[in-house]
Amino acid sequence: MISLITLCSSNKALQECKWHRISSWVGHRERPSDLRSEAKARALSPARPNPDRKAQTPPRLDRTLPRSPESPPPSLRRSQPPAMAPVDPHSYTDGAHPVTAHASLAFYLDFSASAIHASALVTLSAPHSGDLLLDTRALAVHSASTTTEAADPIPLALAADADPVLGSALTLTLPPDTSSFLLTFSTSPDASALQWLSPPQTASGLPFVFSQCQSIHARSIFPCHDTPAARITYSLLLNVPARLSAVAAARHVARRDPVSSDHRGACDDALWCAPGRIVEEFQMAQCVPPYLFAFAAGAIGSRDLGPRTRVYAEGGDTLLDDAAREFAGVEDMVKVGESLFGPYDWERFDLLVLPPSFPYGGMENPRMVFLTPTVIKGDAAGAQVVAHELAHSWTGNLITNKTNEDFWLNEGFTTYAERRIVEVVQGEERAALNMGIGWRGLNRMMERFKDNMEFTKLKPKMAGIDPDDVYSEVPYEKGFQFLWRIERQIGRPAFDEFLKKYIATFKFQSIDTETFLEFLKANVPGIENQVDLDVWIEGTGIPPDAMEPDSATYRKICTLAAEFKSGKIPSEDEVADWSGQEWELYLENLSTDVEASQVTALDERYKLSESRDYEVKVAFLQLAIPTGCRCYFNEVEKCLKQVGRMKYLRPLYSSLAKCSEEEKMLAKRIFSEAHEFYHPIARSVAESILSKHG
Repeated sequence: MISLITLCSSNKALQECKWHRISSWVGHRERPSDLRSEAKARALSPARPNPDRKAQTPPRLDRTLPRSPESPPPSLRRSQPPAMAPVDPHSYTDGAHPVTAHASLAFYLDFSASAIHASALVTLSAPHSGDLLLDTRALAVHSASTTTEAADPIPLALAADADPVLGSALTLTLPPDTSSFLLTFSTSPDASALQWLSPPQTASGLPFVFSQCQSIHARSIFPCHDTPAARITYSLLLNVPARLSAVAAARHVARRDPVSSDHRGACDDALWCAPGRIVEEFQMAQCVPPYLFAFAAGAIGSRDLGPRTRVYAEGGDTLLDDAAREFAGVEDMVKVGESLFGPYDWERFDLLVLPPSFPYGGMENPRMVFLTPTVIKGDAAGAQVVAHELAHSWTGNLITNKTNEDFWLNEGFTTYAERRIVEVVQGEERAALNMGIGWRGLNRMMERFKDNMEFTKLKPKMAGIDPDDVYSEVPYEKGFQFLWRIERQIGRPAFDEFLKKYIATFKFQSIDTETFLEFLKANVPGIENQVDLDVWIEGTGIPPDAMEPDSATYRKICTLAAEFKSGKIPSEDEVADWSGQEWELYLENLSTDVEASQVTALDERYKLSESRDYEVKVAFLQLAIPTGCRCYFNEVEKCLKQVGRMKYLRPLYSSLAKCSEEEKMLAKRIFSEAHEFYHPIARSVAESILSKHG
């Protein structure tokens, strides 16, 4: 077993960032190609902004990749991992080598080319000699050099063929005892982490760009050890047009004029310091996994919510005012989180409402949570999404899963923590509804993965599997159920004490499931005799001691849903006090074996297909599509063209693709017209669905 010692930085501000071991991971499988495999395999090389500088031409790096006779389902995209024992099945990071401790990044944002021209001054966790591997995807790497006065070139080699999941390994051959080095590079217009929106695609009429690096997309922005096992600190300079502003998941230092010494070869001095450009400067002094690197630039405004909370948005005053009302209670949520889980260690908790193409409900970037505008519903229900992202400040950001095989450590803990916050802020009934929706989602995932139950495990084997392909509610809801099972066994007071000790022990570290289980057994003696830990972690499906939530409201909604099959539609009195969440739970519990006439009758009474709440709207449309109710196809098309959130794209495209040839053709036409609107991650998921179902 090879080990790697990682440190975050020597900076005094990072002393609480502890040294920790990263155990190597072994295990490889083969994968077939598909639409996205071809897209990911294209390593584009955008032109450099300095025509006088000659880029180093990377020699070919041949690898012998192991193969396995195992044959995966054609719907799953597999990669061939490198011929070594990596610390993470989704990274080229070598366990025998030091990793990045700090990166000083200078980015020139070229909106006309949809590219970033950049430099990265990389500081390693320890001096190194010889080969060092970094993760990249579709990057044009121009040069590598030492940071000595002579700035000697460093030989570099980029893998000849990009792996469809991992991207390309960048190998640097470092001189003896190298502690730092300088890279210059450019991103591709097809960078999987970035979405560039043209002026017609934005509310302001000005260009906009944002990043989304989870799970393994930071490598498409800058060469890095793109594994959550290797935490980094960083500084960031964003050179943008002066009419725009920028935000990042880091402390904002200054907005200032560009200086030629800033960029360290990212581009020409004349380009960096051109009239009409401005530099936004940021610093992240706490160590974070690379997937939490995040920024956005555009016509961004803001509103203060509290002493350490602010909401930002591109979309004008109306959207900002709506967002400020929706999230008015965020400061109180932070205080509740601190009372439950300990001090909030990130200084600020700001929110950025992104354009509707953002592929997730929220992204927990520290200091700057990214949100879809679909969470703004006008009834403060969107605060539950914010509660989830806030909970990540302790579970996910402070303590991080070491690899994507341990993803439940992030999301299961955070789902549990979210519901504890909701319980205090919005009441036990509301938390129970949240749990009920999650329970239905978990059961739905059993159907989705019925042909490959590996992905119903809390710790699945994911070598060669793209995390985006198997992203699901399993780590969230099965992880929640596991922790709730432990709480029921030992009691809430004891579990609260355990949870606080867990967070305090592992803060600013990345750990695996085995480390958690060792800690659990050491701090809750005998728990392995009371709860079958192996069944919960390694077993497929839903364990027999998982529990459906129970509350008066939940029971009432489930009863009404059961009655729908016999033709009974809830009366107006029965739904008088329902919000979007009650309707979502009702629709999630309806049998899929219903008649078209029942669906249209329900909609005629309650206009669910026209709901402003996308959770309700999509749940209804997902029910309607298999019944052949073509009268709703216009609403389906509008939804798929107006919102890029994968939570909505996946079920709607899947429902259409599983129906008749007419629905399949409709799905393909909509995608052909809407795909440029989607973020690259969402675009690839939709491509995969359409490819799977022909």
